[in-house]
Amino acid sequence: MDQVETRIVEIIESNRQVILDFANDIYCNGELGYKEFRTSEKFIQFMESLNLPLTKNLAITGAKAYLNTAKEKEFSLALLGELDALRIPKHAFVNPVTQAAHCCGHHAQLAGVIGAAMALTDSEIADKLDGQVIFFATPAEEYGEVEFKNTLVEDGKIAYGGGKCELIRIGAFDDVDMCLAHHSSLNGIQAGSGSGNGFVSKVIRIKGKAAHAAGCPEQGINALSAATLGLQGLAFNRETFRDEDCVRVHPIMTKGGELVNVVPDEVVLETLVRGRTLEAFADAALKTDRSFKAGAMAMGAGYRIETKPGYLPSLPQAAPEEMIEIMKEAAGDREVKLVSLDSHSGGSTDVGDVQHLMPVVTFNTGGITGGLHQVDFKVTDEEEAYILTAKIFALSTYRLLKDNAAVGKRMKDTYSPRFGNRNEYVEFMNQYLKVEEE
Repeated sequence: MDQVETRIVEIIESNRQVILDFANDIYCNGELGYKEFRTSEKFIQFMESLNLPLTKNLAITGAKAYLNTAKEKEFSLALLGELDALRIPKHAFVNPVTQAAHCCGHHAQLAGVIGAAMALTDSEIADKLDGQVIFFATPAEEYGEVEFKNTLVEDGKIAYGGGKCELIRIGAFDDVDMCLAHHSSLNGIQAGSGSGNGFVSKVIRIKGKAAHAAGCPEQGINALSAATLGLQGLAFNRETFRDEDCVRVHPIMTKGGELVNVVPDEVVLETLVRGRTLEAFADAALKTDRSFKAGAMAMGAGYRIETKPGYLPSLPQAAPEEMIEIMKEAAGDREVKLVSLDSHSGGSTDVGDVQHLMPVVTFNTGGITGGLHQVDFKVTDEEEAYILTAKIFALSTYRLLKDNAAVGKRMKDTYSPRFGNRNEYVEFMNQYLKVEEE
């Protein structure tokens, strides 16, 4: 490590307790997507304490804090930290008010970003950064509560259910050249990322007719029976999904009827339809629609299928050698693994949408056990989960931006985005905004 890097590590070490306190506060106060008002305010207050200029209320709860704004035109690097948690009401550290728990490690991202901010705002270090740094808190990465998000769309507050998708749409990434992202991992410290599934979201309403379930069921149209047939049709379609397309369709029923003695007149399901490629999830979405239309037709019911754009597939991205080198130095005796660019995850992230416009380098840290998105998720090593995350964020930023941002500019210049600008992205996403009803 050079003198600046040693200084970065010293500052983070000296603020260890501040980082841990911030991480544990967020961990115990999880909030769901587009509702992360307390979490956002904690991030904002912290950045204000560092005297950084801020832009707030981006996609409802998002916020950006800026360092070295005079160097924006040279190169602009964003450090991403996600605000939201998951609805896991039985988790040991669930927020009893919101029923949300950070079982995906987003609180560790935020801890890493604020830890990096403390180091990078040091005047001696900031002067060595040949570019602008944006500390970016982003909302709603977990794509849940589809009906709630659709109400936000109806109210004109958002257009897309994914936080980064919405931030792209409103131009919040227009002043960014490249991003650094982090995720907690059960596989320890890793550099780079493979690919991941994209998806569309659906809210499916089956419309029947109420009647006395015992006295005159023949006068009703059972929406639950129609929905059940739709689920069966979807199940039979699964054998048509190619293994290599990694298709995932996983509906939940949010409404199954009103009373047990009344024929259900409305059933509501939410589902995400995922696939490795745009073509794969488009095909699976068509078969999902067909299944529920057939179920409705069989019972004489009506249907309303509302489709919204979800996330684009995430793209493989190697970390630059300069970043891998400093990660290994920061990790000490801990092993740093390289993620194979051929690896693929059935999960999805809106980081993929940003990747369609600019390079996003992801790194992982461990310090957790149990399962992601599961009640047994547990932070077991705060040093790796929080402190090392902050060091890698800060040290990588310096490596990317030193010497006239040579590494960052090289990555941008050699990157081939799928879309030339956000208008092209928005045009593509909007084709998945549709409603079919009968």
